[in-house]
Amino acid sequence: MLSRLTLSDFRNHEDALIVPRHPFVVLTGENGAGKTNILEAVSLLTPGRGLRGAALSQMARQGGRGGFGVAAQVDGVTIGTGTGADAPDRRQVRIGGVAHAASALADYLSILWLTPAMDRLFTESAGGRRRFLDRLTLALHPAHATHSTRYEAAMRARNKLLSDPARGWDAHWLAALEAQLAEHGAEIAQARADMVARLNAVLERAPEGPFARPLLALGQPEGEADGLDADALIGALREGRRRDAAAGRTLSGPHRADLVVRHAAKDQAAALCSTGEQKALLLSIILGHAALVGQARGGAPVLLLDEVAAHLDPARRLALFERLAATGSQIWMTGTEAALFDGIGEAIRLHVADGQVLPG
Repeated sequence: MLSRLTLSDFRNHEDALIVPRHPFVVLTGENGAGKTNILEAVSLLTPGRGLRGAALSQMARQGGRGGFGVAAQVDGVTIGTGTGADAPDRRQVRIGGVAHAASALADYLSILWLTPAMDRLFTESAGGRRRFLDRLTLALHPAHATHSTRYEAAMRARNKLLSDPARGWDAHWLAALEAQLAEHGAEIAQARADMVARLNAVLERAPEGPFARPLLALGQPEGEADGLDADALIGALREGRRRDAAAGRTLSGPHRADLVVRHAAKDQAAALCSTGEQKALLLSIILGHAALVGQARGGAPVLLLDEVAAHLDPARRLALFERLAATGSQIWMTGTEAALFDGIGEAIRLHVADGQVLPG
């Protein structure tokens, strides 16, 4: 858990200090006050672009010094990330005062989030579901971030090499890139498959309640190699060179995967469920995953829940608070009204107004 969080020139917060003393951290305030900005800051303490997926240059406070900083204490270690005014698009990460790659953050924290934008997760493009899938996987397999980074780098290099066949392809370099894609692609696919299998097992044992029970699976465009088998992926990449050159992108591999979710009781695709059922399925996935990570890593993930309570009736809110408390996670929640969190039990309650964090 985070025992201390500091923000410097991040979004609309010139500076902020939060010292959580309970598992629940409740942030209330009007829309636009800066509540979600605090959740976004926490989300940057893991690999990736955070819960908004925004460019780093957008995160520095307008009228500030040009860069930003986010730091936290985790099990006695200070971890932090940010940018400098001289390089607003280059992310810096420090752990214990020493510079590290962003992928190293996965060894210290696992963080999951739900935001209002994710209400459309099951009905929009596969890209969003894939990012959600990778966030779930990263919490169980910290090396997933490194494999993903190296896979993406090799794929970009291969696409560039294939982009101008008139100049001739360097067969040895192309084969080397495809070997890297197959090596890291197999690790990515296997980690995802492991996470899905283990999460399904947890969801099957979850208590019946007000939240729909999901069933997860991995999908892949028909006829395309998924990367689970490295030899098969190498063969598909080699055979697909001309096709990929014409398409301008690589059409085989785990970067084409999809997360397939069904409502177990109805045996219905999540995309065909009601908006309320889709929200319940997402909550069930988050709750089940938190329990799984707690079992596997000896510590539950940090959960960031943006405006979740507002969409639930009082009975379901109380049920959610009870389930959240049982995960052992540190839970950061936002809402416009303090009354939404009645019955939550012990919590740090803070009020956010115009970038200021005040006692709730």
